[in-house]
Amino acid sequence: MADKRDYYDILGVSRDATPDQIKKAYRQLAKKFHPDVNKDDKDAAEKFKEVAEAYEILSDDQKRATYDRFGHDAFDPTRGGAGGFGGFGEGMGGFGDIFDLLFGAAGGGGQRRRSGPQRGSDREVRLDIDFEEAVFGSEKDFDLQRIEKCGTCKGNGAEPGSPIKTCPQCKGSGQVRSAQSTPFGRFETVKPCNRCQGEGKIIEKPCSACKGTGKVRKKRTINVRVPAGIDTGARLRMQGEGEIGINGGPAGDLYIIIVVRPHERFTRDGYTLITETEIDFVQASLGAEIEVPLLGGMSHKLEIPAGSQPGDVLTVKGKGIPHLHGQRSGDLKVYLKIKIPTKLSKRQKELLQSFYDDSDSKESKKGIIDKLKDAMG
Repeated sequence: MADKRDYYDILGVSRDATPDQIKKAYRQLAKKFHPDVNKDDKDAAEKFKEVAEAYEILSDDQKRATYDRFGHDAFDPTRGGAGGFGGFGEGMGGFGDIFDLLFGAAGGGGQRRRSGPQRGSDREVRLDIDFEEAVFGSEKDFDLQRIEKCGTCKGNGAEPGSPIKTCPQCKGSGQVRSAQSTPFGRFETVKPCNRCQGEGKIIEKPCSACKGTGKVRKKRTINVRVPAGIDTGARLRMQGEGEIGINGGPAGDLYIIIVVRPHERFTRDGYTLITETEIDFVQASLGAEIEVPLLGGMSHKLEIPAGSQPGDVLTVKGKGIPHLHGQRSGDLKVYLKIKIPTKLSKRQKELLQSFYDDSDSKESKKGIIDKLKDAMG
């Protein structure tokens, strides 16, 4: 896996970065490479996937520690699968798996560990939601294809009513022993039984539904509660909704990566909701009270101060994005756009000219008149 980029480089953080720094970097990059806002960039989806993969490892303390010690090899399925170098006993730091690669599972320790109950793999899916669903929260249903225990044979792989016999070759242990000489001496090797494939049992009539595997692929509808205030890049964990375990082990978890679709009127910066509104130059000059739309079909009365300028920002407290798992909301920031009329009646021109003539500041006069002349052509 030498061609894979370093996960820390992908997120642009140092190797001693804190969990908060890693999370912040991930969210920024997830927004940057969001496929919905990079439709002309063919590489955006791949970059988004690369960033998500890096965050999955570095956001998990155990996976990060394993990655720091062994790099990408720790998650290479050709070297033992996700989880890395499990160890010849947990304290040996990966020596056991390296030893197994040379001589097999000496003494049977490694193979017994692999044939015991194993936790199922975690799954990761992307869930696209609307901007307002992210702000207010929602419940979403989505379909998921995954491997599950066969309901016909209850996972044992045999046709219901047919016998399951103990393997005569390994006597039900699932392992056979052999000795071999190596440069380090003579070692006894334990390997899976080739007759029963390490299962310790032989099925005479395989289940017709799963072909003897004890597993089937099924489509399930998953319901997930999306909390209010969530943003692109957030991960929701559903315990036990991943792949089924092996040999009676627990199921893995399902991680849902949230992607929020852009809104035509609003954007956000953390928990701050941002929009803009247009007013005419009279409202800007004299001040006014206007209605600005909010999310969810609501509106808010906004006081426009007299003398407002283009680009001024008015803040409305508590009308922004709800804080995740909190009791308060961020603020709403309204950027002002001032519309200059392109056509004026004779009366309007006379009034503006009168305003110009009464102005004390020649510099101000020039600025106002120039703007109006430019607007009216």
